[in-house]
Amino acid sequence: MKRKKFTDYIVEKGLLNQEDLDKALAAHKKKGGSLVELLVQLGYLKEAQLVDLLSGYLSIPPVRILNLNIPKEVIALIPETLARDQKVLPIGKIGNTLTVAMGDPLNVLVIDDIKKITKCEVNPIISPLSEIREAISTYYSQVQISSIEDIIKGEAPGDLEIIKRPGKEESQQEFIGSIEEAPVIKFTNSLLAKAVEEGASDVLIEPLEQISRVRFRIDGILRQIDNFSKKIHPYVISRIKVMCNLNISEHRLPQEGRFRSKMLNKNVDFRVSVLPTSVGEKVAIRVLDKTTALLDLGRLGFEDEVLKQLKVDSLKSHGLFLVCGPTGTGKTTTLYSVIEHIYSPEKNIVTVEDPIEYQLKGINQVSINPAVHLTFAACLRSILRQDPDIIMIGEIRDADTADMGIKSALTGHLVLSTLHTTTSAGSITRLVNMGVEAFLLSSTLVGVLTQRLVRVLCPKCKEKMELSDSLRQRYLIAKQAQLYKAKGCQHCQNTGYKGRVAVCEYLSATLPIKNLVNSKVSESMIKKQARKLGMRTLRQDGILKIEKGITTLEEVLKVTAPDEPLT
Repeated sequence: MKRKKFTDYIVEKGLLNQEDLDKALAAHKKKGGSLVELLVQLGYLKEAQLVDLLSGYLSIPPVRILNLNIPKEVIALIPETLARDQKVLPIGKIGNTLTVAMGDPLNVLVIDDIKKITKCEVNPIISPLSEIREAISTYYSQVQISSIEDIIKGEAPGDLEIIKRPGKEESQQEFIGSIEEAPVIKFTNSLLAKAVEEGASDVLIEPLEQISRVRFRIDGILRQIDNFSKKIHPYVISRIKVMCNLNISEHRLPQEGRFRSKMLNKNVDFRVSVLPTSVGEKVAIRVLDKTTALLDLGRLGFEDEVLKQLKVDSLKSHGLFLVCGPTGTGKTTTLYSVIEHIYSPEKNIVTVEDPIEYQLKGINQVSINPAVHLTFAACLRSILRQDPDIIMIGEIRDADTADMGIKSALTGHLVLSTLHTTTSAGSITRLVNMGVEAFLLSSTLVGVLTQRLVRVLCPKCKEKMELSDSLRQRYLIAKQAQLYKAKGCQHCQNTGYKGRVAVCEYLSATLPIKNLVNSKVSESMIKKQARKLGMRTLRQDGILKIEKGITTLEEVLKVTAPDEPLT
């Protein structure tokens, strides 16, 4: 029995009327490519509807491919360009038959191309287009920098837009020629492109005794990505120095710089630090991808009551608002998000940062430069003559900066800043120890937010788990709460986690807290009083996120300390 046309099958199922189908066919005639993909792009069908439709038409069940573990040798059978262009992915090979996941298994031309390239029979299966795209990015990025030879043969991703420093002498040109040869450029650009694609926050290029190592920090965890010959290490380092316009002949002193690149259709800033070690120069690159920055208070993971209080306190006309925590816990992102929340054209907002991480639209941002004695305190003295309404200080590091910050808050400005302390109450005693008068601090303090970052369980592979009653009782986890554990899949690169979320404690400077600050009491007494007034501690906020199935007990225990009894 002859199978009816797929277009007739669509109309028969009532998903499209003949008029819409004719419009889609006309668009397909002009554009070409895959009809089924075009139907989704034009909004005639949703992806799930398309998968069900193809499954019913071809009488084969759809396959979810994100949890599969596909061998590299199978992936290598189909070139990356063909896989990306046609949305196909090889998932298995038995004998001379290659099973290929396709968003459009009706495309016989693509199947013929795969047969010619692989010399195999093709068994097409149906998978959602979004999953195929994600799997292609995952698997082909894994083989993208598997060896320096592969990189040299491939194309260099990204066109580099180097930020020049005015007045720099052009004395490096002779050596630049040797490090701007295509292989070094391709290799370096491929490392950076992979870092952007995988959402890395930092890239470390480190010389070891025999080889050089590349590591990415993803979701706060360092992972080794690749290693390469020690012979080309100096050329890679010099290439990065050229991007930043640093001195490539200086190997004894640390250097810092930055550059900008357009990669994967995104403008990304890279902040570079070069450090000489006993076996060569080590480079640490901070990846500042503006498209991944969450400059929205509502998306940082704060609980509703904390978020509500934050929004109220940040809109006060004057005072001191602090965000505390160790390095790498998202303090600057939180401050930027607060500024985004309170910004309006009627307000004059000035920031003093070291360095400026993201350019904020409509905000005056100043980068300090200790080399010319442009410190936080010196900047603040000048900023106060610029008639600001809101001042953000990147970090209170010393007594001078603390003093200027307090004076600015006293004279009618809202001052936002960060402080390296472990608890909210501890930041108060830290400022007093810096020399800030307790009565001044009590009259200016608006609130103190302390935060840490924990990894979020991968939604595609997290598994339910049971926890003993003794452990639930020990960590005060509700008996009825369903807990989860990390498993690992291709979506999360087999880590079990995807992304990070903030756990926090917010100490709002209410009158009882201000009275304790003025009395110069200990950190523990301030914290105890704040808890009695309803403050949720870091540990308690972490436990709440465990009960909601967001993260795991292991993650929370890593970044939070136990609380003292209230009694």
